[in-house]
Amino acid sequence: MPGARAAGHSGPVIIRRERPTDAESVHAVHASAFASTAPEGTTPVEAGLVDTLRATDAWLPALSFVALDGEGVVGHVVCTRAHIDARPVLALGPLGVRADRQRGGVGGALMHTVLGAADALDEPIVVLLGHTTYYPRFGFRPAAELGITPPVAEWAEHFMALPLTAHDPSLRGEFAYAAPFMAI
Repeated sequence: MPGARAAGHSGPVIIRRERPTDAESVHAVHASAFASTAPEGTTPVEAGLVDTLRATDAWLPALSFVALDGEGVVGHVVCTRAHIDARPVLALGPLGVRADRQRGGVGGALMHTVLGAADALDEPIVVLLGHTTYYPRFGFRPAAELGITPPVAEWAEHFMALPLTAHDPSLRGEFAYAAPFMAI
């Protein structure tokens, strides 16, 4: 599936579902993407989080996508199973783009792909914890506006949700991530 043409880079970026053989490259993408947030000499938690999630029943292979260019995997996004008052919903993240490919449209292409796939699978809503200046461009808004509360109250400002076509307004309450999210 065509994705984006990253600024300053030749050739298209192709988005496809993650394959088992991509796991090492996906780990490297998240290690690069989040390197500036990790203490020097350590691997960012996001890289390990993806590895841990992949080994749980929350992992949804149909909602794990990689961005490829002529050099290999340059980006990754995943939605995993989460719950709002025991009703199944999606948690988005992490979304990572290799540091040398950021700000060129790769992340946007991954977002459009995973959100379109989630909607096509009749998922009701996607929730995430993220930058309040980045995710609203994809339609995310404060989860509190939809009656959804984060598992950690201090996250409220950065806790956002995007209702999809199958959304039911009665879907309200406390959000519960898969266990690996709460262990970081």
